[in-house]
Amino acid sequence: MERLSDNYYVERILRGEIVCFAPLLERYSKQVFSLIVRIVGNREDAEELAQDVFVKVYESLLSFRGDSSFSTWIYRIAYNIAVSATRKKTPELISVDEDIKYDLADEADEQFLEDSDINTRIGYLNCAMKQLLPEERALITLFYNEGKSMEEIAVISGLTETNVKTKIFRVRKKLLILIKTMEEK
Repeated sequence: MERLSDNYYVERILRGEIVCFAPLLERYSKQVFSLIVRIVGNREDAEELAQDVFVKVYESLLSFRGDSSFSTWIYRIAYNIAVSATRKKTPELISVDEDIKYDLADEADEQFLEDSDINTRIGYLNCAMKQLLPEERALITLFYNEGKSMEEIAVISGLTETNVKTKIFRVRKKLLILIKTMEEK
């Protein structure tokens, strides 16, 4: 079956063919849910927020100008809704001193990863991810899980590409520090 472009469906929806929203919903629902659940950390909240995203997408289709890909536009909406939802809740985070130097050698990172048991590392990583700020989790998820480029993440997050690179670098170092702290306990 031929895969029609997102713009094809958007144009048809804007002409009143509401049924053409279903293929877009089917195409992006899993990715949007995956992004949101990683940001908010709760499946039930993520399900509700994913629904909110697609309501917002449908209501905002007229504002889609095509400056970026349709998928990037949807991710931007999902990112904003998820991050806004997490700001309304008070996070229970283990404090990491923000003054910690992020200049740890990459060789030390690689050595740590090589020395750890894979299941233990995954457990520590999952626990550390939950301790990140929502915006930090979103950046890491977009880059590593969703395979988005720095340019796409910049569009989605509203940051500059340089800022995205810097933040992802710092979040990686923060994750390493959190994981090392857990290992020492």
